Amino acid sequence: MGNLDKNSKQRFEDDNNGVDLVELFLKYLQYWSWFALCGFLSLVVAFFYIKSANKIYQTTAKIEIIDESQELGMTLDFESLLSGGTKINLDNEIAVLTSYRLLGQVVDTLGLDVDCTWESSFMENEVKGVPFVVGKDIPEEEISETLVYLITLKETYYNIVDPDGDVTKLPLTDSSANKLPFNIKLVDAIENLKEYLGVEYEVRIASKKSAVMSLQKRLVVEPTSTESEILFLSLEGLRPKITEVVLNTIIDKFNQDGIADRQLVSERTVKFIDERFSFLTKDLDSIELKKEKFKKDNGLANIQADASATLSKKEFTEGEVFNIETQISLVGFLKEELTKESKDNLLPSNIGIESGAINGLVDEYNKAVLKRNELLTTGAGENNSAIKVLDSQIENGHRNILSSVKVYQEQLENNQKQLRALENKVSGIYGLFPEKERMLREIERQQTLKESLYLLLLQKREEAAINYAVTAPSIKVVDYAITNDVPVAPKKIIIVMLALIVGMAIPFVIIYVIFFLDTKIHDRTDVEKLNPEIPVLAEIPFVEGDKMFNTVDDRSVLAESFRILSTNVDYMLGLKKKDDVGKVVFVTSTIKGEGKTFVAINTALAFASVNKKVLLVGADLRNPQLHKYFKVNKDLNKGLSAFLHDDSMKLEDCLSKQLGISDYLDVCFSGVVPPNAPQLLTGERFNEFVNVAKSKYDYIIFDLAPTLLVTDTLIVSRYADETVYLVRAGHTDKNLLSFSKDLNAKGKLQNLAYIVNNVGEKHSYRYGYGYSYNYSYSYNYGYGYGYGSDAGKSKKPWYKKIFGKR
Repeated sequence: MGNLDKNSKQRFEDDNNGVDLVELFLKYLQYWSWFALCGFLSLVVAFFYIKSANKIYQTTAKIEIIDESQELGMTLDFESLLSGGTKINLDNEIAVLTSYRLLGQVVDTLGLDVDCTWESSFMENEVKGVPFVVGKDIPEEEISETLVYLITLKETYYNIVDPDGDVTKLPLTDSSANKLPFNIKLVDAIENLKEYLGVEYEVRIASKKSAVMSLQKRLVVEPTSTESEILFLSLEGLRPKITEVVLNTIIDKFNQDGIADRQLVSERTVKFIDERFSFLTKDLDSIELKKEKFKKDNGLANIQADASATLSKKEFTEGEVFNIETQISLVGFLKEELTKESKDNLLPSNIGIESGAINGLVDEYNKAVLKRNELLTTGAGENNSAIKVLDSQIENGHRNILSSVKVYQEQLENNQKQLRALENKVSGIYGLFPEKERMLREIERQQTLKESLYLLLLQKREEAAINYAVTAPSIKVVDYAITNDVPVAPKKIIIVMLALIVGMAIPFVIIYVIFFLDTKIHDRTDVEKLNPEIPVLAEIPFVEGDKMFNTVDDRSVLAESFRILSTNVDYMLGLKKKDDVGKVVFVTSTIKGEGKTFVAINTALAFASVNKKVLLVGADLRNPQLHKYFKVNKDLNKGLSAFLHDDSMKLEDCLSKQLGISDYLDVCFSGVVPPNAPQLLTGERFNEFVNVAKSKYDYIIFDLAPTLLVTDTLIVSRYADETVYLVRAGHTDKNLLSFSKDLNAKGKLQNLAYIVNNVGEKHSYRYGYGYSYNYSYSYNYGYGYGYGSDAGKSKKPWYKKIFGKR
């Protein structure tokens, strides 16, 4: 008994150390057919889904954003060189590419708010050429949802089914007079119209807003790297050719949009110069009249040149004064423009001011204004964070330009004063020149100044006009739209993997729930986990056939299992000498139907098969079952109840011998069911019965009543040398083990040990792993038991063999 207790406790500790993965695997492996069937069905569903689903292809393109500052030949600052030589904000370019405004132009150009498709058979869902052209003929505000029409081409007319199911027939030759929200016309290039007859086409008419938003969802724009100026565009769709056209159109519209922005700057520059021309023309006319009047008034026809040295010095000084005054005039023009223009308008750039700082500030100011206007056109409001940032940049730029202009103007005026002082000094030296000549030169200098300024503005106007007429593209197309031949959806590998996962998960969840809700005992491991302190003597498997083995040489599974049981019982009772008195073994259970009578009979036969004198006693006086196995009358006059009631009866009088089973086995049936079983069992006659039996037999095996239902077993438990407690696999609830555990803890049953009865193939996933039966078992859920020597021949239907249940 010590070894059995030790083995049981050790097994219980091993189970509690963690999850036995092998055991868990074998537990689910018995339902392999469920997993195979569900996996196969899920793969079939996946196969049909892949075949029937629309194939979606990915179209890609690459474009390079051209830096305008490099295009204009401007010098990059040190910061731009450190950051990779570009100031392009790719996030802004992506925002424009995916804007509603730009994609709306694409939808209008290609008519993407009208779509026509043709579906083929279930096994092949593709789009075929459409023999007609459909144009939307409905106001945009009247389209609240997508309208779906089914059009079938007949020999002489279109058969059109509207969303409400109403049918309209339009002639092929003239379909203009209709009340439908679209017009339809056959394609002129169609040669064999019969190929398209009877084919049903689906025409979807959507609002421009929904078409643009759908295009926005499908369009993906992202930079190829953080330091690159190249953008990667991708678009997914059912029809590769149409998708390529759409993507190329998006690129073209984006390029045109960038060109239009730069043309706007050139146009504003031309307008500014034209305004200045009118003022300069008036100034030149005034100077010409003044010079003409001066010569007439002073009688001057020609002025002789002075000495070459004096003339050279004076010309140099005048040239410097001229340059400074030119700059002062240009700065004055720009300053006047700054005070007149609002923050939303562009400033004239590159008009001849020789200050690189001012020119750079003007260019940055114009770029900020363009970005602000561009964001406003994409739908951003005045309160948008990006707009506010640009407003701040524009105001700071305006203030910085005005401040720089003032500083630069003060510098020019100081230089002008210095040069004029120098000029006066030279004039004083050469004061012999006539005053009239000096005054005439002053007039000529003003004339020359205005003429030079006029020519400079004329040159800049021509440059701006050329830039407006011939504007370089804003992008460079690296790769035009190209479609991958392999569809991106449906993803076959992922769908198959998901199908397998789902196919495996469904039976797993079902089986897990079955296991979770299962509260029955199925094998010795369940018993040992719940009551590790009580040993398990044996497991009795279920086999089909006879209920008892009959011969000493019986080698059936049933016989071997009970020989193991008898050996373990004998071991727990201790080695028995020949002169020792017989050992009393009680066989009981918690409730009825757990097979105690069956185990008691076969245990007795196991001992008898090794030539031990055995007395089998039917001590379940209330519900006797022993007589059924031996096919005798239940109301037998002799039996245990008669012995306990009749003091004059001897032990031999209540025994049944020579039952044709074994010469070493005698049976004492229960006899007539008494009305006072507890009183009979507590009397001295039962004590006498036990003592006399012990003196005559090696083993006395009692088939007693269930302990939970009646107290009979507990009344006589003190007479037992060993109490064999039956647990039936698939029948006994795990919660009932606490009752026997409590009886053992309180000492109400002597030397308690478990037997797990009726363990079947489908009840224990552990068979074949760690156990040595190596037979095929089956299970009959009735109270009766079916066992036989031919354990390998199961008569279950084939479907039960595959889909066995717990």
